[in-house]
Amino acid sequence: MAEKLRVDAVELEGFMKLLDGSVTSLKGLRSALSGATVGGLGTDELDKACEEFQGDWKYGAEQIGEQTEELSKIIEQNKNAFMEVEAALAKAMNKAGKTKDDIVEVPK
Repeated sequence: MAEKLRVDAVELEGFMKLLDGSVTSLKGLRSALSGATVGGLGTDELDKACEEFQGDWKYGAEQIGEQTEELSKIIEQNKNAFMEVEAALAKAMNKAGKTKDDIVEVPK
């Protein structure tokens, strides 16, 4: 079973940076839309619908941003925990007197 588990720390770092970039983009979008007005687009009904949409979009974008930030933190915590376990296992196996061919190297 252990041979099926693969964790690539570099890929996780890249994924976390992608998530962080997404959060930054969402914040920029929310900031840009916050100054937009909806009045005078057409009928009163259309103006009201646009105003409601803008309010819903702001709330939704905020929620997505918060959850994306949280996901990035969780992934980083899991990556760090995995690396600690990996290092401890490598140390234990090396200490157990394995041959040079059996020594486990921990990726950096």
